[in-house]
Amino acid sequence: MRRSATTPSLLRASLASILVVPMRQRSSPRKVSTEQELYNSALRALMRRAYSIHEMKDYLERRSEDKEFIPPVVARLRELKYLDDARYALDYSNQHAKLRRQGRFRIARELRARGVPDRYIEAALQTVFAETDESTLVRTRVKRRLAHLRGALDQRKIASLYRSLLSAGFSSDVIRAELRGITHGDLPDLPDPSVTDEG
Repeated sequence: MRRSATTPSLLRASLASILVVPMRQRSSPRKVSTEQELYNSALRALMRRAYSIHEMKDYLERRSEDKEFIPPVVARLRELKYLDDARYALDYSNQHAKLRRQGRFRIARELRARGVPDRYIEAALQTVFAETDESTLVRTRVKRRLAHLRGALDQRKIASLYRSLLSAGFSSDVIRAELRGITHGDLPDLPDPSVTDEG
């Protein structure tokens, strides 16, 4: 029995149509039509994670059919102390400095991106870094990084380590001091972080 030349291509085409599963598109959130529904939606969101006031306003804008409901809902959440940028900045700074071992510049940059006012950011960082030693955080990150390092610690690896610590938000002075301790004062020419530090 002679095979048709089109049979394999027909088979492939039919298999392809069966196997192709359309990607599930992310649907836009369900819009709510009353102030109480919007408030309930905000409470559900706050049960999952903390929000800054700016983030909550963005969240509510995506969910509300009527934008006039947003200011009273935000005011109610603030009155009940469910939204408080000062507390949010302090909790965020605490968690990111102590658990994630991030430096003050990165934490400040991320809080600004979340719409937290600078006065709360500065106060939170002042409090957190008064009780957290930045040198210890850098030392811990360096030790962890060196434990996974293969081969000798050459100039290229030191520069890479320096850049990663800068991106983690630590000041260049603290980084250089800790790297001098590891390399016994033999540091390569490291880039000037004047732009990166201010982040």
